Amino acid sequence: MQPIDFYMVDAFADSTFGGNAAAVCPLTEWLPDDTLLKMSKQHNQSETAFFVTTDEGFELRWFTTQGEINLCGHATLAAAHVIFEYFDYPQTTIHFSTRFVGPLSVTRNGEWLTLDFPAWDSEPVMPLPLLLETLGIGECKEVRVARDYMVVLESQQQVEAVRADINAMIPLDKMVCITAPGEGEYDFVSRFFCPGEAVPEDPVTGSTHSMLIPYWAEKLGKTRMMARQVSERGGDLRCQLVGDRVLIGGKAVTYLIGKVLLR
Repeated sequence: MQPIDFYMVDAFADSTFGGNAAAVCPLTEWLPDDTLLKMSKQHNQSETAFFVTTDEGFELRWFTTQGEINLCGHATLAAAHVIFEYFDYPQTTIHFSTRFVGPLSVTRNGEWLTLDFPAWDSEPVMPLPLLLETLGIGECKEVRVARDYMVVLESQQQVEAVRADINAMIPLDKMVCITAPGEGEYDFVSRFFCPGEAVPEDPVTGSTHSMLIPYWAEKLGKTRMMARQVSERGGDLRCQLVGDRVLIGGKAVTYLIGKVLLR
């Protein structure tokens, strides 16, 4: 089999060891799903992005070590970075087709790459005792749910202070985002926990900002915001709500380039 190009990219970062690492593999044609999953397990990153070039643009899919997922922001940013940097791509906007969320695009403006994603509405729910217990908090301002749980706290310091029991979250059967108003240049901050996945706390999560941006746009009365995910690695995100879409901007840097040899 022809060797497959392999890239590891730090997304939502302007220097190595920041942001969120993703593996990216360009393919000439789709491999069996079982092979894609085995590759993702071998890469052992939070996500691997696979894409195939088409006449209209690129088909894009994302796999964790557990299986295919419906949307991943940082791996989309990483895939776009690879196309812009190594594919001699002449345009400023890349168009991706996806299986679950329809068309997506990424636009380059200098060092910043901006994702155009669907906005996700969230619904308020009663706080689950297990959810608060695993976060180690007695109360919160609000709990909402879309694809993931969103737990709203009072302050950035509270978000940073949480020491979650992530394995104990597995029975919740959802990922968990915690968020609060930010400080200084940041309108809001967040962290994101991934029970059962190879990376228990995601360093920077583009997709959950599909839920966070509409929420904070309403709360803050503004459509343009600056956000930070305050994980250990951390990352900055330029955020904008545009109707039923969200624009999520970030930078990316290449960490590793290699070859995958399937035998």
